[in-house]
Formats: sequence, C-alpha cells, structure tokens
Amino acid sequence: METRLPLPVERAITRLGHNIALARRRRSMSQAMLAERIGASLKTVQRLEDGAPGIALQHLARTLFVFGELDKLDALLDSSQDAIGLALADESLPKRVRAPTRKPNSGAL
Repeated sequence: METRLPLPVERAITRLGHNIALARRRRSMSQAMLAERIGASLKTVQRLEDGAPGIALQHLARTLFVFGELDKLDALLDSSQDAIGLALADESLPKRVRAPTRKPNSGAL
C-alpha cells in the first residue's frame, strides 16, 4: 500500500528536482554525463530531476558532491541551528543543579 506524500513535501521534492536540472544545465552537463559521474543510470537522473520521491539519498548526495555543493546537505539539520529542538531541550533542563553527593573515600586516588 503506497501512501500519498503530503502536498508540501511533494512540492519541495519537485522544486529540488527542478533546481538539480537547472544546476546541471548551468554547468553544461548532459543528463548522461551526470549519471556517469554519480554512478547511476540515465533513468535515475531523469527521475531525480523529475522529483520522483523514491530516489536513493546517495544519488542526491553524489549529485551535490559533483556540483561542489555537498556542504548544503551537511547543513540541512545542523543541530546548533535547530531552533525548535534547542527550545525543547531548554524546556527540559532542570531548574536547579545540585552538587553530587560525596561517597565515602574508598582509598583510591
């Protein structure tokens, strides 16, 4: 049973595919050339550019690498920039921090 993607997700994947096609053409690369460089079939590149949701993440990562844009993938969910995650983590911080209780000296340094 295949479930339909939420419309915003579908649109984002379609935009990403369009942007990949645009980046490829700006670099004067054919789809066949890109396919060879990322180690995929021509059909995979066509599906990637069409925004097909079943494309393996490795193909996207390899494409970004070929374009010199792999850092964009690395920055997608940078935990230091995750405002919601940081806010949730801050909410769960204790109000007070107590010093740990000392255990009797075991004789070891």
